[in-house]
Amino acid sequence: MSKTERQAEVETLTTAISAAPNVYVTDFAGLNVARMTEFRRRLRGAGARYLVVKNTLAERALESRGITALNEHLKGPTGLVLSTDPLPAAKVLTEFAKEFQKPGIKAGLVDGQPVSKDHIQRLGTIPDRQTLLGMIAGTMSNITASFAGCLEALRDQRAAASNA
Repeated sequence: MSKTERQAEVETLTTAISAAPNVYVTDFAGLNVARMTEFRRRLRGAGARYLVVKNTLAERALESRGITALNEHLKGPTGLVLSTDPLPAAKVLTEFAKEFQKPGIKAGLVDGQPVSKDHIQRLGTIPDRQTLLGMIAGTMSNITASFAGCLEALRDQRAAASNA
């Protein structure tokens, strides 16, 4: 790879990283082509991208954005998950890693802040927005029904007291 090709690759990576405030560093060793294709398809469905990168070029692209926290994790076969929303990408990454034991999660950036592998895995277990809204609606409905039951019981007590 010539110097101009490397510079062009660094500029492309810098642009991609600038557009995505959430970056997850992975180790893709052991993923065959079929699984890599499936992984990329799932990430696209979640609104994320997966880029296999050369470590030195990724390091230069990250440093040009002022990010040095991930340098120690740029070793071995490295892929970057780039996303604008941290939850769906973390969910796909965590579920895929659980299903196939690959890719390995190394570290990441969530909204520009460095996070550990454990943090990314916890993000992957948070239910999606629709599920959370459903849980809130169910809780509100339960509270309302309980309150109505209490009012009905109070009315019945007062009716029984006035009849006695």
